Amino acid sequence: MTSRYLPLIDFKPDLRSAKGTRIQRGLALRVLRIITLILLDAMSLTLAWKLAIFYGTPLDSPWTERSSFQLLTLAVAIGMMAAQGLYEAGIHRRNYARLIKAVSLSEFFLLLIAFLYEPSRYVSRSSFILFWLFSVAFICVARLSFDVATNLVRTKGAIRYPVFLITDAEDQQSSIRLIEKENCYNLMGVAEASSLDRYKRESTLEFLRNQGIVEAFVSWNAIKNRLYISWHFMSAGITLRILPTEREVLPPKTVLWMIGEVPCLTIPAPIIAGSDFWVKRGFDLCCATILLLLLAPIYLLISLLIKLDSPGPILFKQKRIGLHCKEFKIWKFRTMVANAEKLQASLEAKNEIKDGVLFKLKDDPRVTRVGKFLRRYSLDELPQLFNVLIGEMSLVGPRPLPVRDVERFQTTHFIRQEVLPGITGLWQVSGRSDIENFEDGVKLDITYIENWSLWLDLKILLKTVSVVLQKTGAY
Repeated sequence: MTSRYLPLIDFKPDLRSAKGTRIQRGLALRVLRIITLILLDAMSLTLAWKLAIFYGTPLDSPWTERSSFQLLTLAVAIGMMAAQGLYEAGIHRRNYARLIKAVSLSEFFLLLIAFLYEPSRYVSRSSFILFWLFSVAFICVARLSFDVATNLVRTKGAIRYPVFLITDAEDQQSSIRLIEKENCYNLMGVAEASSLDRYKRESTLEFLRNQGIVEAFVSWNAIKNRLYISWHFMSAGITLRILPTEREVLPPKTVLWMIGEVPCLTIPAPIIAGSDFWVKRGFDLCCATILLLLLAPIYLLISLLIKLDSPGPILFKQKRIGLHCKEFKIWKFRTMVANAEKLQASLEAKNEIKDGVLFKLKDDPRVTRVGKFLRRYSLDELPQLFNVLIGEMSLVGPRPLPVRDVERFQTTHFIRQEVLPGITGLWQVSGRSDIENFEDGVKLDITYIENWSLWLDLKILLKTVSVVLQKTGAY
């Protein structure tokens, strides 16, 4: 009779079972960090207590006479700091605002305990206040000293965690830069996302175990079966850190909050919606009007030079794609020969933008002598102040592109057309013509849209002046 059960060797072990019992990688270093921080906090609190009692108003009390009450003081303060996550790795232990909050709350609880235990016999008010001030000061100084010492040791190559990166090829450089910002990792290697495919997972995990990897940084897109992969990393004792992909743009000002026990993202609404934009528009109108009045003599001088240099109109009007993909005419001082647009087709093969979306040519033969000077100092853009006045453009925003360029857009590129185009922008002050890949420019435009504020606009305007004067990337 045929058995209804398969042989035992055909069964794989439970997903949650590890191949042997393993202690979490890097645990010893983490425990050493926590113990060191607790000892520093205990020493700081003890010193603060003794100084507070010495300088405060003397008062006979079991709180100052018995060591058990001093131990209670330490336990409450350290317990409160642990509850606030101040012994965790990274930025958590350096959160000085939360540190002050935890120490203050522990002082409040001690005051409450003292009142309930012995309401008529406690430390004096001056001693209590001094203890709170000394505690905050000493603990913050101790934490700062610990961080400075740790960073100095890590620059020498010690107390670093060996880590490994698994991500798509196009995201590797940005992920490496992100990991290197945190001065506590030794990047032992990089692999492509395919290393976590179904038939390669076991060999990849075995390699990481043999290399002694403590943490693995894996991009979100690299994990095809997230639950399966996370269990295998946990079973191997390796901490899994999932990196967000740059291609997935989160909404601006996103805040993490909880619905019950489920984490969700929310975008808080401003008290007065759209108020910042109307302030920006008012700023644009005022600045454009003032600049047109002040620069009128320069406009006349440039017009005369263009007319003397080459035949053709003074101003150049070109169709550009603006807000919501609507066409408008952008105004510029003419810097090329009169038939420049007709000649572009013959120069397409020399385009220096790698992906071909934009057209840029460093030694463009169509540019006139005066045009080269105007372009070098971005003086050819001055007539666009009229575009700002009539609401087609802003002083700061993504640059409006010609029809030829927008026709080559991919779907993800059109987000830049949902805001008012600008005379200058984050792209222009981050490299101007030196950017050779259109995708890099789009990332800067998206960064601007995500993080827009009036202060960011002002910083870009100030940096534009510096970039123009230095002639950075201009041609």
